[in-house]
Order: sequence, then structure tokens, then C-alpha cells
Amino acid sequence: MIVNPNAFTVLCYGDSNTFGQRSEGRGRWPADVRWTGRLQECLGSEYSILEEGLGGRTTDLDDPERDDRNGRTYFRPCIRSHSPLDMVVIMLGVNDLKSRFNREPDEIAAALDGYIDDIERIAWTRTSSVPAILLVSPTHLDAAKPGFAELSSEYDLDSVRKSCELGPAIHRVAEKRKVRFADAATVAHSGHDGTHLSRDSHEPLSHLIAQETTSSAMQLAENIFRISSDPQDEPPNYGK
Repeated sequence: MIVNPNAFTVLCYGDSNTFGQRSEGRGRWPADVRWTGRLQECLGSEYSILEEGLGGRTTDLDDPERDDRNGRTYFRPCIRSHSPLDMVVIMLGVNDLKSRFNREPDEIAAALDGYIDDIERIAWTRTSSVPAILLVSPTHLDAAKPGFAELSSEYDLDSVRKSCELGPAIHRVAEKRKVRFADAATVAHSGHDGTHLSRDSHEPLSHLIAQETTSSAMQLAENIFRISSDPQDEPPNYGK
């Protein structure tokens, strides 16, 4: 835990790719490999990265095979328990692509729109404003990977097609709601099972998120400085 009381606090909310699931099968990458851990290492003690990843987590669907995976149900108490928050990063949508859900990319993106509603209504910063929001579109499913048929059988070729359409759909929601957006597929890819991040994808993904995080932190610092009652105050140093 980062104990710096002035640290810029970031909640990273996602599924198994935030949890750090290995693409070769069972197991979890250690903290110094997972993108959230790499993000903390990259940004340092002026930032506090809170990792909330769960395998199988959907945006807002109840999964009949796993009864505790509805991400929206847990999200509201989660942001309450972690507040005050300066930024919320959400990377969800892959599990909604499972063939049994038969869900379209625009429907998944619309579910993420509801998360923005929750943040604006429930979450709060130390200055009583709304935390910055970053929607991250997941990496694409890859049926060409050697372990896809065996380890990712809950997905089909239609799921793969939809995964390539998910980024633009989420981007449209981000633009409509005027929140930040990043596309994980521009820097990262799935590994052996065609679903979970390859080991070497965690580092570049952390850098992509770091760019958005530091930009948000700089905006916060400027806002704090602008509303400060003491002209001798200096803005918090979130530079890296």
C-alpha cells in the first residue's frame, strides 16, 4: 500500500486481464509482471494504483455458470470503499463476447456508459469533484493462437470478429461522455490461449495507461492550484 496521503489514487477495474491471468492456463502473473504492478513501478510513490481484477467479470451480465461475475453489481460498493479516488480506469468487455451471451459490441459499450453514470453519482475526489475516467478497450481475441480452441472454448469465431469491433464502439461512448479512451490492442496482444494478455504485453500496456494517468494528474494539480486560497501554495508534483 502506498502511504503517501497526497498520492494520486487510481482504481483499475477489470477482468482476468487486470487480475493477471496467465495465457498458458492456470496461474497469475506476479505483481511485478502484471500491468497494474508495472504501472505502479513506472509512476512511483506519488501515485497509488488500486487493482480490482476478477476472472470472468462481465460488464453488467449475470453469468448462469458463475454467479458472482456481474461487474456492475460489485462496482458501486467498490468505488465507495476506495473513495476518495482521483481516477477510475475500466477495462471490461471480453467476457461479454462469450458465445452464450450473444452480445453485440454496441451493447457492451452501452453497458460501460452505465459505469460512467455510477462514477459521476457515487465516486468523489479529495476536492469533492468527479474522478477522471479512462475507458480502455480490451485486446482482440485471436483464434490463430495454438491454445485458443482448447483453453478459450467459450468463444467462437463470431466472438473474435466482435472483439475487433469493440474498440470503436467503446471509443464512441467515451467521446459522447467526454471521458478518456485508450485502445489496449494498439500496444498489447493475447498470448497462447488467444484471450489473455501475453507476458510481454503487460509492460507496454502499463505505459499506455501511464500516459493517460499522468495527463489526468497534471489537470488535477492545475485545478487544485487554481482554486487554492493561499497564493503561496504550489500545485502537487505528479510529474514523472
